[in-house]
Order: sequence, then C-alpha cells, then structure tokens
Amino acid sequence: MSTEGAWTAPVSRGPLRAVVAVPGSKSESNRALVLAALADAPSRLTGVLSARDTDLMIAALRALSVRIDDLPGATEPAVQVTPPERLAPVPDGIDCGLAGTVMRFVPPLAALAGGRTRFFGDARAADRPMGPLLDGLRQLGVEVDSDALPFTMGSPVRLGGPVVRIDSASSSQFISALLLSAARLPQGIDLIHTGSTVPSLPHIEMTVAMLRERGVRVDDSESGRWLVAPGPIAARDQIIEPDLTNASVFLAAGVLSGGEVTVPGWPQRTAQPGVVIVEVLQQMGASTELTEAGLTARARGGLRGAEIDLHEASELTPVIAGLAAFASGATAISGVAHIRGHETDRLAAIEAELASVGIDVRQTADGLVIQGAGGRGEGLAPTRMLRAYADHRLAQLAALIGVVVPGIQLDDIGSVSKTMPDFPVRWRQMLDQVRERQ
Repeated sequence: MSTEGAWTAPVSRGPLRAVVAVPGSKSESNRALVLAALADAPSRLTGVLSARDTDLMIAALRALSVRIDDLPGATEPAVQVTPPERLAPVPDGIDCGLAGTVMRFVPPLAALAGGRTRFFGDARAADRPMGPLLDGLRQLGVEVDSDALPFTMGSPVRLGGPVVRIDSASSSQFISALLLSAARLPQGIDLIHTGSTVPSLPHIEMTVAMLRERGVRVDDSESGRWLVAPGPIAARDQIIEPDLTNASVFLAAGVLSGGEVTVPGWPQRTAQPGVVIVEVLQQMGASTELTEAGLTARARGGLRGAEIDLHEASELTPVIAGLAAFASGATAISGVAHIRGHETDRLAAIEAELASVGIDVRQTADGLVIQGAGGRGEGLAPTRMLRAYADHRLAQLAALIGVVVPGIQLDDIGSVSKTMPDFPVRWRQMLDQVRERQ
C-alpha cells in the first residue's frame, strides 16, 4: 500500500479487539546508533527502527566513515556497527531531513572528526531550533557559520572545554546531543543548563542511562548540570524496545472505538517518555493492563476531560488531543510550549485541524484547552481535507479522528515515513480486528 499523497482514514466498524505490534523506538534507535559509532569495538543492534529518521542517521554515520552492516537471517532486523579508527569530516554535506535527532546528535560527532562538515535538510528544517546546540559547539572551539540549517562547521585539531553553558528550554535534544559525544572530548564536559526547566527530561535520562550502560561516568546529581568524564565508550549489543509514543495512537484508537487494543512487547520498565500514555489513559477514564501478552488499553465507558501536564512527554500531545476531542468536558494540556518548534508549530496545527472538524479548541501560553464533543463526536464533520504539515504526529492525529468521524481525509500520508512507513497498513489491519458481538 502506498504511503504517498492523500489518504482517507478508515472508520471503526465497531469496538476493536486488536493486537498491534509496533516497530522499535526512534529515540532509542538513534541514540544506540550514535553510541555504537563512538564505541571501542563493534556493536550489534537488534530491532532498530526502519524509517526515514533512522535511515538518515545511518546515512550520516556512514558519511562520517562508520561502517554499518545489515545482518541477514536474524529473526528481527539487526545491524552491526563498526566504529572507524577516526571519524572523517563531510564537506559535501550531511542530509538531516526534518529529523531533530540527526540535525542535533550528529554535529558533535562531526566536531570530533575535525575539518569542515556541512549540514542541510528539508525546507522546514531551517525553522527547527538549533542555536543553543551550535552555541555549545562554539564554546568547544568549533566554528559555525549560521544558527540554523543549513550550516557549515569547522572543528579545530583539539577541542576545548569542559565547561559549556546553554539554554536548552526549547529542546532536550541539545543536552542529549552534547552528552552522547562528551566522553570522547579531551576533557569530557561540564554541561550547565542556564534556562528554565528542561522539557522532556526523560529523554535526557534515557541518554544518561544508555551512557552508563556503556561504562561512561556521568554525574547528574545537581539539577540542570551534567558532568561527563573523558574516556572510552564500551561497545554493547542492544535490543531496541518498541516505540511507546508510536504505540500510543493505536492504544487510543482502541479506546475511542469502545473496545481494546494490545501492544505486545511493552517493557516492564523503560526510560521512554511515551510510557506516560498509560497514566493519561487512566486519568481520562480508560483502563490499562500490563501482562505477558503486552499492554492492553480498554474503554471503560466514556472518556472525561482532564488537566494533563505533558512537559516530560510532549510527543504525546497530538494523540492526547485526539482523545480529548471525544471526551466529555474540557481537557487542558500544559507544559508543551516548546513543541511550537517541532516539525511544525504543533500547537497551531492541532488547533487548526481540530477546529476544522468542529472541535472547540484554543491555544494557551504553554498548551491547549480542548472542549470535548463526547464519545461519538455528534455534530462533528470534516469541512476540508486535514493537513499533515509534513509531520508524522499530525498524520496520526487525523487517523485517530477518523476512527470516529467518517470521511476524514489527510493531504499527505507520506509524512508517516519519518517513524513508521507502513503506518496505513498497520492501521487498517487494526481496524479490521473488530470484536465479535456477544
């Protein structure tokens, strides 16, 4: 099934009783790839997500002279990453697409390579915040000719440090980007966040945990400060967890249908911020159950509005907005002002697209207030084709609305290629699993 162009979202024919496997975590995949590229020996990574963001990361690392080989015959997709003796600069340029992890995690590696490396991306990539990261690299002695994509950086023979001060309020990825490569800096790093509370702190905690698993010494005992000692990064074979943020839209669909959806392989413990979906579903009136079969989300009567702080899991905002659209009462989502700088201005996009089907929604300084239309969305109807804004999360929001509202169309289903190219196939297969009438 093609994932290009316009797409009509299928409507649920009744309460679902579905099992939906989801591919590996993008956040974990790209962190594991970067750390394997910097390690002291080859690493085997199993379950790496196959999608545009990870393809761009693999291409970027290969351009830097990292060897990445597909391992045939494995029960799950697996790659072997062999780090080079020395990373090589890429003066011809590295394509970042619209991937935040690529445009932010790779420049510190290029700084280690020395020489000049150019970075470029999609047309909208220039709108994504980059200034704090590039400022941090300048503090290490790197020359950078811009504060946004495209840019060219030139790295000295010996990088400086260790003290780097940046304001990471607009993206936790600035902190993670510098931490991932910090152990390879001559003096490590003493990284200090100078702004307000860091958004999506669990993503930074994931980075720190993965560093420690590879023997890197990280002291994060002081809030807003990370000290990383210089030293080797140990190779480590790793199995990538399912992407819990991608899983959330399937769980939400089961609840909106009045039925249930199970996602197999749900971890007992995880550093992924997407796990917050469990708490949010319960807060809004659904039930969840974690068993050996996976995590199951079930409808338990109608959803109710709630006050939800997504500061630590902002990627869930479009899915929670989709649930809120069919809840009784108002839902206030807060703590997500920084997602105005994601693939698109997500708050403006969510407001516009929900309003187009008749949902009462308004932006606040740091989120949204959504007045739900109730369980079956009486009176809601698409007034025009919904827009994806080249953003996979907005495409998922449209699909979620389409579970309840017939006739929802999306202008660009191809945007899902960022993290789940076969999303339309998985979505249709899920909606075909309708619970038999009792």
